[in-house]
Amino acid sequence: MADVPSNKTDDYIVCYAPTMITTNGVWQGDNPLEYSLPLFILQLTLVVVATRIFVFILKPFRQPRVIAEILVSGVMLGPSVLGQNQAFANAVFPLRSVMVIETMANIGLLYFLFLVGVEMDMTVMRSVGRKAVASAIAGMVLPFVVGIVFSYLLAERTDSDINQGTFILFLGVALSVTAFPVLARILAELKLINTELGRLALSAALINDVCAWIMLALAIALAESEATTLASLWVLISSAAFVAVCVYAVRPAAAWLVKKTPEGEPFSEFYISLILAGVMVSGFITDAIGTHAVFGAFMFGLSIPNGQLSFTLVEKLEDFVSGLLLPLFFAISGLKTNLGLIHGSHTWLILLLVIFLACIGKVAGTILVALFYQMPIHEGAALGLLMNTKGLVEMVVLNVGKDQKVFDEESFAIMVVITVIMTGIIVPAISIIYRPSRNSIYYKRRSIEMSKLDTEFRILVFSNPTKNSPICVYVLHLVELSGRTSAILIVHNTAKQDAPVLNRTEAQSDHIIKAFENYEQHASYISVQPLTAISRYSTMHEDICNLAADNRVSLVIVPFHKQQTVDGGMEATNMAYRSINQNVLANAPCSVGILVDRGLSGSNNLAGNQVSHHVAVLFFGGPDDREALCYRWRMVEHPGISLTVMRFVQTDQVQLEPFSQQQQHGSIDFHQPRVLTVQTDRDIQKQLDEKLIHEFRIRCEDDNSVGYVEKLVSNGEDTVAAIRTMDDIHDLFIVGRGQGVISPLTAGLTDWSECPEIGAIGDMLASSDFAATASVLVLQQYVGDGSPCEGLETPNAEEHITGISHSSTPPPSGHKMFNSDR
Repeated sequence: MADVPSNKTDDYIVCYAPTMITTNGVWQGDNPLEYSLPLFILQLTLVVVATRIFVFILKPFRQPRVIAEILVSGVMLGPSVLGQNQAFANAVFPLRSVMVIETMANIGLLYFLFLVGVEMDMTVMRSVGRKAVASAIAGMVLPFVVGIVFSYLLAERTDSDINQGTFILFLGVALSVTAFPVLARILAELKLINTELGRLALSAALINDVCAWIMLALAIALAESEATTLASLWVLISSAAFVAVCVYAVRPAAAWLVKKTPEGEPFSEFYISLILAGVMVSGFITDAIGTHAVFGAFMFGLSIPNGQLSFTLVEKLEDFVSGLLLPLFFAISGLKTNLGLIHGSHTWLILLLVIFLACIGKVAGTILVALFYQMPIHEGAALGLLMNTKGLVEMVVLNVGKDQKVFDEESFAIMVVITVIMTGIIVPAISIIYRPSRNSIYYKRRSIEMSKLDTEFRILVFSNPTKNSPICVYVLHLVELSGRTSAILIVHNTAKQDAPVLNRTEAQSDHIIKAFENYEQHASYISVQPLTAISRYSTMHEDICNLAADNRVSLVIVPFHKQQTVDGGMEATNMAYRSINQNVLANAPCSVGILVDRGLSGSNNLAGNQVSHHVAVLFFGGPDDREALCYRWRMVEHPGISLTVMRFVQTDQVQLEPFSQQQQHGSIDFHQPRVLTVQTDRDIQKQLDEKLIHEFRIRCEDDNSVGYVEKLVSNGEDTVAAIRTMDDIHDLFIVGRGQGVISPLTAGLTDWSECPEIGAIGDMLASSDFAATASVLVLQQYVGDGSPCEGLETPNAEEHITGISHSSTPPPSGHKMFNSDR
C-alpha cells in the first residue's frame, strides 16, 4: 500500500494498492469497483452517457453542448445531487479514483486544446478589421472592472492568502473571456453565422480568445511562483522562449514535413505519432517551467500550419478527444463543485448582481462601439450578449484557480453557476431582442414564367446564359450541424484562392466550389457565388429560403433524396433530405425544382459550346407545367440543346380557340382584371396555357432543334403508354409537379405515387420501373397569395428583379401574385 495525495489541493491522504488494476472476475469473488481499470471504465461510460442524455434534453431549447456537460458534471454527478448519497459517491467516485480520472481528464484537455490551436487560423487576425478589435476590447474592459470589484467581495469569504493581484487577474479573465467555439455553435443555431453581426461577433471572439490565453498564462505564472518577483520573471522569460521555439523551430519543421509529403498522399504514421508525442512533450515543458500544461499544447497546435496536415490531425483526434475524453474534464469540475455551499440570501444576491453587471458590462461596451461605427443600437446589444458566451476556457481558468488555491470551494461553485447562467440566457435573449431584418421590397420575379429573358436570371444552384440574359448561380453547400468544433469553424475562414482546408467538411465544400468556379471560367455570361451553411437537418430549409429571399432568386434547385444504383434502381441516401425538400417546397419564396440526377452532369462537357443534350418537356397544363416550359424556353438558344415538347390533350375535351382568335373575338382581355371575375379559375388556367403554348410555337416555329407534339389521351393509362413510346434519346425530362391541378389525364397515377413531392408524373419517371435512364427535373411554380391576373405575365414582362420580402411578409397593397386553386 502507498499513501499519496489525491491532488495537490487536498489535505487528506488516500491509500491505494498499486497492484489492484484489473480484476480476476466476479466468479472469484472480486468486486470490479475495487479495481482501478473497471472503475474508470464505469466512470467514463457514466459521464459520456449522462452528457448525451442532457444534450438530447436541451436540444429543443437550442442550448450549446457545454451547458449539458457542465450540468452533468456540476449538478448531477457531483456532490450537489447524486454525490450527496454517500453510497453512490463512495462506490462510483471514491477518493482513490480521483487521481486516475483527473489525469485522464487533463490528457483529454491537453489534446483538445492542441486541436483548438491546430484549427485556429491566425492569418484571420490580420483581416478582422477595426470594428472587431474595438468590440473585443470594449467587451473585455468593463467585465474586467466588474471582476476587480467582485474580487474584493469574494476575498472576504476566502481564507486563501493568495496575492490580490493574482486573484483579480483570475476573476477578470473568467468574467471577460468569450468562448469562440461555443459562440460559433450558438450563431449557427440562431442562423446568424453568415450575417454581418455573426461575422463581427466571431472576429471579436477570436481576438478575445487569444487575449484570454495570454492573460491566463500570466495569471498561472503569478500564481505558481507564489508571488515571488524573481520566480515570476523566470516563468515569463521561459514561456516567451517556448513560444519562440514553437514559432521558429516547430512551425518550420512541420512545414518541411508537409512539403516532403506528396500532395494527395497520406502522412506517415511515424510523423503523426511524432506530432502527438510532441503535444505531451510541450505540455511537460510548460508545466515544468511554471505555466500550465494546456498552454504548451495550445501553442504547439498553433505551430502546425493550416492545410492537409492539420486536416489529418483533426480527423484522427477530434471525435475521440471531444466525445470521450473531454467530458471527463467537466466531470472533474463537477466533483469540485458543491452548490450546497452557496448559502444565504446575501450570497445569491451578490451572485445575481455579478451576472447582471458582467452581462451589462459587455453589452454597454459593444453599444458604445456600435454608436461610434453608426450601427443600430439593437445590433450592439445583441453583439454584447453574444460576447457573454462562456465555455471551456473559463472552466480551465476556474480549475487552475482552484488548484492554485485562488478559489475556495464556495467561490468556485459560484463561478460555475455564473458560467452556466450567462451562457444559457444568450439564445433566449437574442431571440427576443434581435431579429435580422430582411429586404422588405416586394418583388414579382419569383418564378421563371414571370422573369424576363433579357435580364439576369438568378437561380440557387442548366439554363443557357446569354449576353442579354446572364445567369447568377448561388451554390449553397449544406452541412449538418454536429457537435464537432471543426465543422463550425469553417464558416469563419474567408474564401481565398488556394487557401488550405482545415477539415473534411471544408474539403468537401472546397471541392464543390472549385467545380463551379471551373464551370464559370469555361462558360460565358455566368457568375457563381459559393456559400456554405451549417445547420440541423430540421432547419436547413430555413437557410435555403432565407438565402433565396436575400438574393432575390427566381428558382431554387435541390437534389432528390434518392440516387441511382449500379443496377439501375433508385435508393434513398438519407431520408432527412426528403424532409428538407418537402419543407423547401412549402416555404420557398420562389419557384422550386427537384432534380433526379441519373448522370446528366457526367455527360456534360465543361466547354459550353460542346454540350449536346436532348430535353423533353411533358406539358399537361397548370402553373407548374408552364414553369417547366418557361425554364426549357431559356435553353432553346443553346446550339447543343434539342427540345421536344409533348403536350397531352384529353380526347373528349372541347378545345379552346387559339390565343390569337380569343383576342380577336374579345373572349378575354388579359389587361382587364374585371373580366376575370366572370370566369372560373379552371378556365383562366386553360387560357394561360393556351397563351404560353401559342407564344412558344410562334417563337420556335423556325427552329429545327425544337419539336412540338400533341398526344390525345383519355386517362392515366393512356398517358403512361404515350410516355413510354417516347424515344430513349432524351437526357432530361422537365415536368411540372402538378399540384392544385386535377386532371383526368393523370387520374389513378397519384394512388401509386411513392414520392408526392415530385408529383405523379415525376414519380413515375424517377421510379425504378421506368425503362428510361434520363434525369428528371420537377418544377413547382411560386404562385404567391394574390390574384390570377399576375400569372398572365410572360417571360417578356417588363419588370426587373428588384427585391424580395420575407416569406412571412405580406405583399404591398395593390400588388398581387398569381394563385392557383391549391
